[in-house]
Amino acid sequence: MRLELSELHKSFGAARALSGVSLAASPGAVHAVLGENGAGKSTLMKLLSGAERPDAGELRLDGAAFRPTSPEAARRAGVSIVYQEPLFCADLSVRENVLLGHEPTRGPFIDARSGTRIATRALEQVGVASTFGLDTPLGRLSPADRQLVSIARALSNANCKVLILDEPTSALTGADTERLFGIVRRLANDGVTVLYISHFLEEVERIASEYTVLRDGRSVAAGRVAGTTRDELVSLMAGRTVTELFPRSARTPGETVLELRELSGRRLPRLANLNLRRGEVVGVAGLVGSGRTELLRAIYGLDSRSAGQVLVAGTAVPARPVALSARKVGLLSEDRKGEGLAEGLSIAENIALSGTSTLSPWGLALPAHSRNAAQRWIDKLGVRCRGPEQKVRALSGGNQQKVALARLLEQDVDVLLLDEPTRGIDVGSRADIYRLIDELAARGKAVLMVSSYMPELIGVCDRIAVMVRGKLGRARPVSELTEHGLLLEATG
Repeated sequence: MRLELSELHKSFGAARALSGVSLAASPGAVHAVLGENGAGKSTLMKLLSGAERPDAGELRLDGAAFRPTSPEAARRAGVSIVYQEPLFCADLSVRENVLLGHEPTRGPFIDARSGTRIATRALEQVGVASTFGLDTPLGRLSPADRQLVSIARALSNANCKVLILDEPTSALTGADTERLFGIVRRLANDGVTVLYISHFLEEVERIASEYTVLRDGRSVAAGRVAGTTRDELVSLMAGRTVTELFPRSARTPGETVLELRELSGRRLPRLANLNLRRGEVVGVAGLVGSGRTELLRAIYGLDSRSAGQVLVAGTAVPARPVALSARKVGLLSEDRKGEGLAEGLSIAENIALSGTSTLSPWGLALPAHSRNAAQRWIDKLGVRCRGPEQKVRALSGGNQQKVALARLLEQDVDVLLLDEPTRGIDVGSRADIYRLIDELAARGKAVLMVSSYMPELIGVCDRIAVMVRGKLGRARPVSELTEHGLLLEATG
């Protein structure tokens, strides 16, 4: 057996993250690690990658005891990891990021020629060697390209025996996802064990051969993917039957509350026209890089506009977030770490940053008001945490996303601009988010939603517009659309 974990335990203070996790993965297997947000997947991966040490339990790699004391020790032993939120140095080049921490040397000096060869080969493996130069600062790349560079960094380890991929497709296009699947299959054929973490069960069905399910810090099931239905996997993950993934109440669209007239950004979008009415959800489909995120940023004023107008309730609003916020328009950014949250602050403090009901009658942000507001959203969104005072950086990625959404909802805006609102969220929690969006629309709120996940757009939205190379198409009723048709249209 390539990798064996037996009865692993890990606590952080009084919080128990793992309470007896066992897993066995064979050489050349693509082993899916499944579970809801907060089930213990991230903690388990930190133990395997050397970022944390277990309190109890046994790890074995190729039959020998494996207890890495650092990420570099794990890497030397043959275990590489690609995190859901890529770790990178924005001011360093692509080459430097691929080689970071394991630069080849010749005597006391870095061997630049060998480094270039290693970085080029790794980038070729993920199909982006000719997309951008090795000397390009990583901060200039899109989130999808940064993700691919992170995967290349893991693959630059010539001794890689176990590759851990944590939500690797969350920032990738359909084409990049297919390229990644090709890489994973090739590595598996070469005997590399791949631990694949994903909330997209259709991906698991396509790429994984075996699985382990975690729930509440315990391993509760394991088996062959081919012999298990999707409904069974969902029930194992959630501990309950998840019904009606895409709820839809009766919606009666009202007056237009947001209108775009020939809106153009510095580069993207290009002459976008759209109207959004109260009581409806409009989706924006398109490939990563098509201009979807830039559209929302231009609407909200985070990016400057080069032409056109944004009208809220018939009144033109300047490109300043404070002006949009005053008109009850709110944005959920796709960049959770950079723009959506203050990770060093608590859940209550993050939600209090939105103001509104967390303020006392005298306009002061009192801690008790902040805690009460945070607890309300913790309960409503099912945030797995120790309480409102817990630091956001200590939460799993999916629970961080829920806090970012709670911060927006606390503002009680009329128009919600949602950029990838369910990114990194498990299927049970996604159902809760979809239900919340449906409730908002039924209450007369207007939602403009960007998503890379076509089933989500079809299931949640009333109308969908497709963006291709910065141009926004006409928003059409979902009854006229199919997932296949949307994908064809998005690829131009």
